[in-house]
Amino acid sequence: MPKVIVIGGGLAGLAAAAALGSAGFTVELFEARGFLGGRATSFPVIAGDQDSELIDNCQHVLLGCCVNLLDFYNRLGVTDRIHFFDQYYFLEPGGRMSVLRSGGLPAPLHLTGSFLRMRCLGFRDKLAIARSMAALMRERTRRKDLDEITMLDWLLQKHQTARAIERFWRQVLVSAINEELDRMAALHGFQVFWLGMLARADAYRMGIPEVPLRELYSSKAWRRQGDVTIRERSPVERILIHDGQASGIRVAGETYTADYYICAVPFERLGAIAPELGVDTSQFEHSPITGIHVWFDRTVTELPHAALLDRTIQWMFNKHEGRYLQFVVSASRDLVQKSRAEVIDLVLGEAAEFFPLIRGAKVERAHVIKELRATYSARPGMEAVLPATTTKVGGVFLAGDWTRSGWPATMEGAVRSGYLAAEAVAAAANQPASFLLPDIA
Repeated sequence: MPKVIVIGGGLAGLAAAAALGSAGFTVELFEARGFLGGRATSFPVIAGDQDSELIDNCQHVLLGCCVNLLDFYNRLGVTDRIHFFDQYYFLEPGGRMSVLRSGGLPAPLHLTGSFLRMRCLGFRDKLAIARSMAALMRERTRRKDLDEITMLDWLLQKHQTARAIERFWRQVLVSAINEELDRMAALHGFQVFWLGMLARADAYRMGIPEVPLRELYSSKAWRRQGDVTIRERSPVERILIHDGQASGIRVAGETYTADYYICAVPFERLGAIAPELGVDTSQFEHSPITGIHVWFDRTVTELPHAALLDRTIQWMFNKHEGRYLQFVVSASRDLVQKSRAEVIDLVLGEAAEFFPLIRGAKVERAHVIKELRATYSARPGMEAVLPATTTKVGGVFLAGDWTRSGWPATMEGAVRSGYLAAEAVAAAANQPASFLLPDIA
């Protein structure tokens, strides 16, 4: 079978390697850093100490609609390390809680009962949201301008109340797409909300890894994938191209060759590795995510997770016994220029409004992780500029959550792009294979 070199050990590259390895291809993956996962990874609390506790760079979650990500985890044999939750907890400042869960009705009505009981929304808010859900289901396949307007534009067209926008639509979509409603293309908001909340009764279920993300990609998992070699701490300097055809890669002055090459690096790195591809990334912008890890000297909450309303912090995840919490702020541009101390003070002040026990607790330690290049900004018009899997250079294919995967920049989008690249390689090698699973609806 042909040999494939994969450049980049994020989810896109890993998915491509796993798919091709399972199909009998010989795969060699090169990752610049000393660990796998890209932006969905973990690192030691104490830098350089590999025996130190691992923390995730940011809490990554998946939904039941993320069928390709789940398939990838199944390939690695780690699905038993993902814990799924059937309830979303919405907390208001002061601690009043609303719970969203599936009931006895079929989709798309499965959340109706708990939605009507949500205390954080009033009657007018719920009526407006219900009307917009019906409009979303009608318009998702009919409207042709959804990549030309923002999600906020559409919500205002549908006369959403300010509270419905802030406490419902923003809470769900900003965290899913990592962009604010006034910058997010309505196309992506429609897709995520339809697939994640309406299309199937179990699609909304939230999966959270029970182990540090890095452990999902362990060497044990890769022994299941066939002839796949992982080379960490091996940054690729260039893809070597002659007469429009890839002939190898250069790593630390050495040349490695294969029959096909999948470039699964972030968009800002592509020009340095392969300028001959001519991929225009000038219209891409980053959207940051900030994760704040806090360890307390006592239990401050029993909740496994919670959506936090009306404040800067958006989500809380209970990492260990209610004493180690991670707070997440998506599209966190307002925090980028703040110092570590300022961010921690802000988070502790806001968190105490939701979890009063924090006021009497001692902070043992805290870490702030600003992922400045977390995703590309899913602005209107971006769908048209996303590059395809195939390139103008023979033997070179692209993967990454910023390519045309059919999903926005999410873990599902990254895995989809890896599977699409693997399918393109298999087709080019006259060994056609199907890896990509269709959406649930």
